[in-house]
Amino acid sequence: MPAGQESEAMKIHQLPVAEALASVHGRAEGLDAADALQRLAEFGPNTVAAETREPLGLRLAREYFHFFSLILWIAAALALLAEWQAPGEGMAKVGLSIVAVIVISGSFSFWQEHRIERSLAALRQLLPQQIQVLREGGISALPVDRLVPGDIVAIEAGQRVPADCRLIEAHQIRVDMATITGESAPRARDAQASTDEQWTAARNILLAGTAIVSGRGRALVFATGARTEFGRIARLTQTAGDIVSPLRLELARLSRRIAFIAVSIGAAFLVIGTLLGMPFWRDLIFSIGIIVAMVPEGLLPTLTLALVLASQRMARRQVLIRHLPAVETLGSATVICTDKTGTLTENRMRVHSLLAGMDLHPLAGFELDAAARSHHRHLAAAAGACHSLEASIVDGRRTLQGDPMEIALVAMADRLGAPHRGLRRIDEHPFDSDRMRQSVLVEDATGKRTLYCKGAPETVLPLCSRMVLDGGTEPLDAARRSAIRQAQEDMAARGLRVIAFAWRDAGQPDEDALAERELVFCGLIALADPPRPEVPAAIRTCREAGIRVIMVTGDHPQTAVAVAREIGLVQSAEPVVITGTELQRLSATQLQIALDAPDLVFARLAADQKLRIVQALRDKQHIVAVTGDGVNDAPALKAAHIGIAMGRSGTDVAREAADMVLLDDNFASIVSAVEEGRAVFANIRRFLTYVLVHNVAELVPFLAFALFRLPVALTPIQALAIDMGTDSLTALGLGAERPDPQAMCRPPRPRSQRLLDLPLALRAYLFLGTIEAAGAMSAFLFVLHHGGWRYGQMPGVDDPLYLQATTAALCAIIVMQVVNVFLCRSPVRSVRATGFGGNRWILAGVALELALLALFAYTPWGNALLGTAPPPAAVWWCILGFALCMLILEEARKAVLRRGLPGLSRRGGESAP
Repeated sequence: MPAGQESEAMKIHQLPVAEALASVHGRAEGLDAADALQRLAEFGPNTVAAETREPLGLRLAREYFHFFSLILWIAAALALLAEWQAPGEGMAKVGLSIVAVIVISGSFSFWQEHRIERSLAALRQLLPQQIQVLREGGISALPVDRLVPGDIVAIEAGQRVPADCRLIEAHQIRVDMATITGESAPRARDAQASTDEQWTAARNILLAGTAIVSGRGRALVFATGARTEFGRIARLTQTAGDIVSPLRLELARLSRRIAFIAVSIGAAFLVIGTLLGMPFWRDLIFSIGIIVAMVPEGLLPTLTLALVLASQRMARRQVLIRHLPAVETLGSATVICTDKTGTLTENRMRVHSLLAGMDLHPLAGFELDAAARSHHRHLAAAAGACHSLEASIVDGRRTLQGDPMEIALVAMADRLGAPHRGLRRIDEHPFDSDRMRQSVLVEDATGKRTLYCKGAPETVLPLCSRMVLDGGTEPLDAARRSAIRQAQEDMAARGLRVIAFAWRDAGQPDEDALAERELVFCGLIALADPPRPEVPAAIRTCREAGIRVIMVTGDHPQTAVAVAREIGLVQSAEPVVITGTELQRLSATQLQIALDAPDLVFARLAADQKLRIVQALRDKQHIVAVTGDGVNDAPALKAAHIGIAMGRSGTDVAREAADMVLLDDNFASIVSAVEEGRAVFANIRRFLTYVLVHNVAELVPFLAFALFRLPVALTPIQALAIDMGTDSLTALGLGAERPDPQAMCRPPRPRSQRLLDLPLALRAYLFLGTIEAAGAMSAFLFVLHHGGWRYGQMPGVDDPLYLQATTAALCAIIVMQVVNVFLCRSPVRSVRATGFGGNRWILAGVALELALLALFAYTPWGNALLGTAPPPAAVWWCILGFALCMLILEEARKAVLRRGLPGLSRRGGESAP
């Protein structure tokens, strides 16, 4: 800015037009080209810098090198090192397979999030691309990024304001401030100097990113790019720290636990092998085998694919997930802070009811009452004639652009068949905030002139001496005035916007036709920004699911409470309402206490205050979700555990700050997303149980070798074939299980609940895992024994009998995992209750397991790849016997659990052990 402009901008609203121009070194005829070019070089383009993002390469590298991947990298490196020192043991295949797992899983996760970022880029269209600018005495169209302080821009209805401006000419301008302040009602603006101390609220200020809904004028640019209020909020958003999702924290804990267990057992085996005199490299190979067996290599790609599938299901429900862990985070949410305008409501005004004479009519009833329409024809005519709308052609159809309230009134007049279309406007008193009313003088085809007046009841009613009653006019006495005021108060208490209408014959052309005196009161019209029809049911579902919903809006407190009551968000007679001014006076402790109120509404808040509420809720250990569409919502969106932006009406800044986007702007879609999110955590526990069971079966052969001097029943490459081959699709099927029908009838999971907790570990490691390991070792020893092996013998790795025995162990694990996948569909419900169908991924996975079993055991290619050989047919009786035993014992455990804890499956069985 020119010297001193940073301070001048803060008071430019208080200066007359000439002084305002001088304060930014502007001129009435506009800047010349040289001056504009110099200012562009000094202040830069009129753009808000996008949030600095990590380079694609670094973001991709993060997917390859997070903690769980590091465990796999170490295992791969040790395997390759072992192959280098002792060739021919098959460790190269193990190492390269693990590397492939890391690369495929990381690349897929990166591609999914990058694809969504590209989809969001297509939504960026907040600011206009071109604007009419006065330069060197002439108007020309310039890209908005070329605007500089001191420019004079021409504005009109339908445009977005391209920079922070001070009006210097204004004709009936009204501005929609919702993107900045959250207020739904358009505000009148004029060019007069203001006495307000707060420049952003001054009547002569237009803020970047807001919308002109009616009127036209010229405005002086005094702030561009990052110096605008829009830019300030964007910077506030970018400085808000990223919140680590609960799922990421939980996966980090899980990774550390698994790494500790695997490395500890592997190190212990290395020590035991050394004490037993085993050659070091042979000992190291077996230690690596233990680590490979204990680390569930398939967990990472399965988790990624499960989250992708969940995000795709959410996309079909109009929810776009930007960051995959946000899928589960939403299911953990305990509080949703939501804006009102455009989120809970339609952001579209509609006529709700009419007070015609002394009778209150719903619009539909009034429309059907021909006598009432005839008696009160002037009410409908006034609603259709008093406006500042401008007509335009959109897609070949004539539409009105301007204040949504006026559009609703004209639509009502059209619906009632009022004669306003045939009236010619002669003159008018435009609306302003001091008079709080508008009057228009119109003339019909016969030359008869009528004055119609519209405005706030408290300003219109005192101008009236008579009122329309029963088809005629009657004196407007004190009793009738009192009754009208009471009706107005009743409507306002319901959150309706109430407008009064009056009229009079204008008489002859030489009279003071615009004089607002001796008016005839027509009636009151109440308008509402109706809630979305799906919202009340969504609020009820949230309450049943133990999720608290708090309205946090920039709108008027009375309107906010009325809407909250209508949608069922507020149920008590006197809810707690905290305004922005009151919030400023609250300490952090007082705010945390205030948040305990059962019915709570925040109104008239600024952007940083919404951020403060989110931080207070986080301090109370809540998992916080925030919905919003405006620039004012962005800081809170980013500070919350999960930010939910609007796809249609949302601003680019809000979408950049959010973790997910509602493509249909429908609050009710959140309920479906929460249900999917809750299923994700339960599904992760399902496939985690499934995977850990076969990890035990893979570990026990190595322990048996170390402790009992038995041959190793399963080679590392065979263990990896289970992790990444046979179990991959069935584990994914468990990750894609449909939500529990009772998921939204119980509270969010406790923050203390872990993915790998003691009950899950006991069930996976000591119960199911032990049974599966016993089956694998029994099959292995069955083949060895029937082949003539005796205890103490160590067959060579190429011994045909040994190859058959390890293949039998491999087959036993695969078959028992086929049984296990159906057992893991629920930790409580029986297989009969969960069934064998309903999940195509599981059925496809079972088919894949059996096909791979045949491939690995009975084909030369599979034999060469995994070091296998066809097992004897007799061993299948042993394998199938243990599979049946596993089914019977687990079903018995579930039955005992159900009897011991009645109603468990209804209340929360999917989280049980």
